[in-house]
Amino acid sequence: MAQLKAVSPCSSINLAFHSPKRGSLLYHDKVSCPTKFQEFGARTSELHGHGHGHVVAGNNCNVVRTRNRQAIKAVLSHEKEEKVSPATNGGLRGKLKKVVLAYSGGLDTSVIVPWLRENYGCEVVCFTADVGQGIKELEGLEEKAKASGACQLVVKDLQEEFVRDFIFPCLRAGAIFERKYLLGTSMARPVIAKAMVDVAKEVGADAVSHGCTGKGNDQVRFELTFFALNPELNVVAPWREWDIQGREDAIEYAKKHNVPVPVTKKSIYSRDRNLWHLSHEGDILEDPANEPKKDMYMMSVDPEDAPDKPEYIEIGIVSGLPVSVNGKELSPASLLAELNEIGGRHGIGRIDMVENRLVGMKSRGVYETPGGTILFAAARELESLTLDRETMQVKDSIALKYAELVYAGRWFDPLRESMDAFMEKITETTTGSVTLKLYKGSVSVTGRKSPYSLYREDISSFESGHIYNQADAAGFIKLYGLPMRVRAMLEKGI
Repeated sequence: MAQLKAVSPCSSINLAFHSPKRGSLLYHDKVSCPTKFQEFGARTSELHGHGHGHVVAGNNCNVVRTRNRQAIKAVLSHEKEEKVSPATNGGLRGKLKKVVLAYSGGLDTSVIVPWLRENYGCEVVCFTADVGQGIKELEGLEEKAKASGACQLVVKDLQEEFVRDFIFPCLRAGAIFERKYLLGTSMARPVIAKAMVDVAKEVGADAVSHGCTGKGNDQVRFELTFFALNPELNVVAPWREWDIQGREDAIEYAKKHNVPVPVTKKSIYSRDRNLWHLSHEGDILEDPANEPKKDMYMMSVDPEDAPDKPEYIEIGIVSGLPVSVNGKELSPASLLAELNEIGGRHGIGRIDMVENRLVGMKSRGVYETPGGTILFAAARELESLTLDRETMQVKDSIALKYAELVYAGRWFDPLRESMDAFMEKITETTTGSVTLKLYKGSVSVTGRKSPYSLYREDISSFESGHIYNQADAAGFIKLYGLPMRVRAMLEKGI
C-alpha cells in the first residue's frame, strides 16, 4: 500500500509567480503552503516496463490555477530537479512475522518469496487456490515453494465454492461488464483473497501479499477483499515497491538467491485461466487492429473447424440457477466443466474486446467462455417466460451496476450484497428448462418451458378469446397516444 511520506518543506521549493491584476477572473498565480508538501506515491509496474507515478499534496496547501499553467509547470520542473523515491511499506520492514503469499509457482511469485524474506525479514507461507486452472498448474508447487524459501505451501480446492457462491450469483444477476465481458477474472479474485484471509488466520500470519502489478485491476480486487474481511491484516505488494523492471531482472534476482527458475517456455501472451474462462492479453493483442492468431485459443476450436452438425442441449434451471444438463443433475463445478467441454468443441464463447480498466486505461483482451456463454443464453431466455416487463427492465438496469461492482473488486460491498438479495428474490420463479442449438460458434435458443410461465397461449393466440377482447385495444391506444395527439394538435393550431 502506498504510504504518505514528507519530502520537503514548502520553503525549499522557492517558486516565483506573478499575480494577475486585481479584478482579474483568474486566481493569484501563487502556491501557498504553510506546512510540508507530501508525496502520495503510487508505483506502477507490469511485466514489461514499469512507471512511477507521484501525486504531490499538502496540508492546508492552496495550489491555484494560473495563466499558461505556470504553477503546474514550475512544480513539474521542480520534481525533475529533486528526485523523489517511490512509496514503500518501509514502516513495516522488520515488523512482520509471517506473510501469506498468493502463489502460482511462476517466475514472479517464486522471486517474491525470497524478496519478502530479504526485505521484510518474515516467514512466507505460500497459498495456491485451485479454481479450475488445470492440473498442470498445480504440479510440483510444494517443491518450488520450499526451494524458493517458503516455510509452507497451502493448497485449497475452491472450485465448487467459486462456481456456487461467485459465478452463479453473477449469472443469476445477468452481470455483464461493458456489453461483453462475463467477469471471469473479476469473480475469481475475491474467492482467492477470501481463502487467503482464512489461511492467514489459520497459520497466524499478520500480513498477506500478492504478485499483481500496479497497472492492473487485480491489485484492487485482492486488497478490497482483504480490507472487507480483515482490516487488521497488512498488505505487501512487491510490484509497487521493488526495483525489478521485467523478466530478465527477475531471472537475475532468482539466480542470485538460488531460486529455481521455472523452465517452462514463456508464453508470449499474458493468460489467466479458471473454470469459467481463459483470458489472453499482450503481444499482438496490444494493437486493437490486429486479429488474434488462430493458434492462440486453448478452450475452444475455431468455429470454422467445428462440427458440421449442430448439437442440441437442454439446461435445467431452478430459481435462476443451473442444476442440470440434458436431464442429468450435476454439482455447480461439474456442470460448468461439462458445458465447457461441449461448448468448446463447437467454438462457443469467444469474445474480443477493448475494455476500460478500473485504474483508468483502456486494454484489449480476448476471452474464451464456452460454458458461461451457454448458461447466460439459457438463463436470459427462461426469464422471458417468468419475468414481467417492469421487473425485467429494473433487473437489467441493476445488472449493469452489479457487473461494475464485481469488476471493481467490490464483491463484499454491502451494495452488491443487497443487489444480490434483490436478484435472488425476483428469480424465485425462474425455474424450468431451455433447449439450445450449438453450431459453429453460435448459440440459438430453440425452446423454453417453465411451470411458472407468464405466457398464456389462450391470451396470445390470434384466435378469439374470452380474456382478451381485441375491441378493447381502441380505447387503450387513444389514451396511450393522447400526449402525442395533443402535441400534434398544438403544432397544427387545432
